[in-house]
This record gives sequence, C-alpha cells and structure tokens, in this order.
Amino acid sequence: MSDKRIENLNVSAEEPIITPTELKSKYPLTEKIIKTVLDGQTTIKNILNKKDNRILVVVGPCSIHDVKAAKEYATQLKKLADELKDTLYLVMRVYFEKPRTTTGWQGLINDPKLDDSCDVNEGLHISRELLTHIAELGLPTAGEALDIVTPQYIQDLFSWTAIGARTTESQSHRKMASGFSSVVGFKNGTDGNIDIAIQALMSVAGNHNFVSINPDGNVAVVRTSGNPNSHIILRGGKGPNYSSEHIKAYEEKLDKAGYPHNIMVDCSHANSGKKAVNQSVVLNDIAQQIQAGNKSIMGIMIESNLNFGKQSIPEDKSQLKYGVSVTDECIDWESTETILRDFSSKIKESLSQR
Repeated sequence: MSDKRIENLNVSAEEPIITPTELKSKYPLTEKIIKTVLDGQTTIKNILNKKDNRILVVVGPCSIHDVKAAKEYATQLKKLADELKDTLYLVMRVYFEKPRTTTGWQGLINDPKLDDSCDVNEGLHISRELLTHIAELGLPTAGEALDIVTPQYIQDLFSWTAIGARTTESQSHRKMASGFSSVVGFKNGTDGNIDIAIQALMSVAGNHNFVSINPDGNVAVVRTSGNPNSHIILRGGKGPNYSSEHIKAYEEKLDKAGYPHNIMVDCSHANSGKKAVNQSVVLNDIAQQIQAGNKSIMGIMIESNLNFGKQSIPEDKSQLKYGVSVTDECIDWESTETILRDFSSKIKESLSQR
C-alpha cells in the first residue's frame, strides 16, 4: 500500500493508455507495409556493410505536426526516391518526439493538438496511422527514439533510427537500441563530443537487460541480443564538424576503437549554424569529399518541409502556416529536389569506385 504523505507528492494524475497490441490491431501490417520496412532495413544494412554503394539520405521535416502535410510530403518524396534510386537511398524523416533543453512542444505523440493537452492516446493512434500510410506508398521511414516506452507502439515500422545528441550518452537509450531491428545512428553530443557516439557503438552491440513494457502493456524485463548495425552521426557542436579534416580524425578514432568507417553527416543543426539554407553548403562539401575518394561517408541527413522556414505555435491553430516547421527551420520542397538532384549528379561516377 502507498502512503500519500511520502509518495507521488508532485504527481497530479495517472492516465491509462492503449496497449501496444491493441494499437497494432487497429493498424495491422499488410504485406506491402512489411515489404517496405524489411526492404528498408536490409538496404540500409547493406549500405553499412559496403554491399550497396549508394548514399543513405534521411530527409524530411524536423518534426511532424500536421499529418496532411506529412502525407503530401511523403508522396512527393517517393517520386524523388524513385528518380534518384541509382545513387541515393531516400528514407523519410518522421520524428514524433522532440527533446527539449528546457521546455517546449514535445512532439506529436506527446501533444498532438499542440496545446499542452498531451493526449498521448490520440498521439499514438495518429503516429501509427501515418507510418502505415507512408509504408503503403513504398517509402521507408526514419525516427528518433526518445521515450523508453513508445517504441513498443511504432518501432516496428522504422527502417532506421536515430539516438539524439542529448541521449547518445544515456545508458537507457543504448540498452533500448540494442534490441531494435533497424539500423541505429548515434549523434555526437551537443558539445561536439564524438567519443560518446563511438562508445555507444560498443554498448549497443552487446546484450542487455532493461525494464520496459511488453506488447500487452505489462511491465517486463526486456532481454536483448545486441544490435550490430549502428554508426555515428556528425551534427556539429560548438561549430561544424563535417570537414575532411574532421572526417579523417573520426576515421582514426573508429580505427582505434575497432569499428568500420561508417559516418553520416547531419547537414542541419550546428553543421549549418541552424540556418536551413546552409544545408546545401554542407552537402556540396560532402559531394566534394566523395569525389575526392572518401569512402567512409555513408549517409546524410537533411531537414526539409513543403515550405521554407519555421513558425511558433499560435494560440489559434487555424493560423498555422501549412507545411512550415514548428521546430527547426527547414528548406522547402523545391530546394530539396534541387540540392539532392545536384548531389546525385556530382557523386554518381565516384560511387562506382567505392
């Protein structure tokens, strides 16, 4: 028995939510969905293992807040993915949870109405429906695992997963990622520390035990056999960290740690100075490095939306601008097509030498 004098003094409510099994039964997997996810996982693993010389491109909105806009973006991205499939493997960035240094909107799962009502049940339903819709298009998706429990509801639909700069050093996230079926990318720390990302590679490859929930919503000990498919992500720190000098230094660190040269470059965040238009500058530099013979850069990440920029969340939600990010600044769709076509053209000949 609990005693209210000493327990939950700062808890105002505890609200039950749907179980993973119940949610999945409402949005069942079709053969097309399974094929999309499985093909995505297999292809990205082949890119890591140098069996596929294409560049992995994780591209899409900084965060998803409008399902209609996300579906429109996915339809356009699928067309571009088919067009550039010989050189680039495009995966849509579908991020539902947003880490915050202090406070702010925490993402579609936690707050789908964007009003601090935090209807998590609705957020989980919306998120799984969107992921199944995108998979039915034949487009693989990428997410960021932030909460320890929510992956039980949606992780089966991701072909690639990121562990963010604020959580790469977290042992809980490393343990959780060790059980994922998808490839996992670990970002360097917000201060630019790359060692924690490399250390995470060692941790995630090992077997772990941790407390979470099972598909029926019961608290359970989850035991994993380890995830051998992981890589580091450069997102900058106090400054950019994507130059050829940086890449060479990180290759040496990976050598010393005994890990293959698998490096993804995040063209946004500190690498772009948080200016969306600068992502093309980063991408041009990466293209030049690949043209010069670099073989360790296996992927890039771009923050892109239907329309340019970012916006604050207004009290009157009808005033939200369609297709504009409510978190980080994003480039627009036309710019996305332009820079990716240009990137593909520049590196096409070099890929055959990898």
